[in-house]
Amino acid sequence: MPEDFDVPEGYRAGWIALLGPPNAGKSTLLNAMVGQKVAIVTSKPQTTRTQVTGILTRQDAQLVFFDTPGLHHRGGRMNRALLQSAWQALSGADIVVLVLDMAFAASRTPAFMEEVRELAEPILDSGRPLLVALNKVDIVKPKDALLPIMEELAEMLPGATLFPISALRAEGLPPLLETMIEHLPESSPLFPPDQVSTAPMRFMASELLREKLFDATRQEVPYSLAVDIEEWEEEPETGRVLISAVVYVARQAHKRIVIGKDGRVLKEAATKTRHELMDMLGRKVHLEVWVKVKENWPENPAMLRQLGLG
Repeated sequence: MPEDFDVPEGYRAGWIALLGPPNAGKSTLLNAMVGQKVAIVTSKPQTTRTQVTGILTRQDAQLVFFDTPGLHHRGGRMNRALLQSAWQALSGADIVVLVLDMAFAASRTPAFMEEVRELAEPILDSGRPLLVALNKVDIVKPKDALLPIMEELAEMLPGATLFPISALRAEGLPPLLETMIEHLPESSPLFPPDQVSTAPMRFMASELLREKLFDATRQEVPYSLAVDIEEWEEEPETGRVLISAVVYVARQAHKRIVIGKDGRVLKEAATKTRHELMDMLGRKVHLEVWVKVKENWPENPAMLRQLGLG
């Protein structure tokens, strides 16, 4: 801990699990809370595949967030591993923040309520303080449509505190943040105050490239797409970072889509990733990317372990 960081009496620190269905906005909320990008965000559900940890350090508290894969009931070995990862965060958390998509709630209320009902029991049984982030309220019109939904949620989640927010616009976050801090135990900081994530840069590089390819591809391709950083080398003379990455897809047809006509899709994704990494690292980056086909890799236990998903 740096000497100039004076920990006052009554300082609080602890772990907060961000749980919720796919595409509820957990990663967007995490980035908004931390104040910078530590988790990738796309318009497609089920983007987060591992527990991503973001850290917010203030003069009075340190909040360590778990961003988790979306809670769902899809089959398959990889999806079971993602579900296990999400529920594991619950066991290690001091507080649970359930993030819900209120735009979905307003448009498909019965399906939304069924989704929440399936999540409620294990979260309530954990005994952790429960805060509910009612996300995307900014796009619900009229706002009165939310009132009966909020009443039903209050009945379904007794003892929980509801917070209407917009993670994308960073609206409504201060009350949620202050309530989190109230529920944290008194403790010294768990991490250095200048650390914003526990994720290594190799992991961030793979996630950034996956994010760009998610946004560029379509249909089922993103869900059978994974990125592995095979080499990471820093040139001692120039400080330039040399990165070699492999994009794995499950079918030959997917490889053609990921590469794109004349290599345009892959080149554009790699260029955007390289520029974002240079901003993060403050140095030049050379990124080489290859695409390989691993038939049905999401059902391969060895591949899942290699990619940190099993």
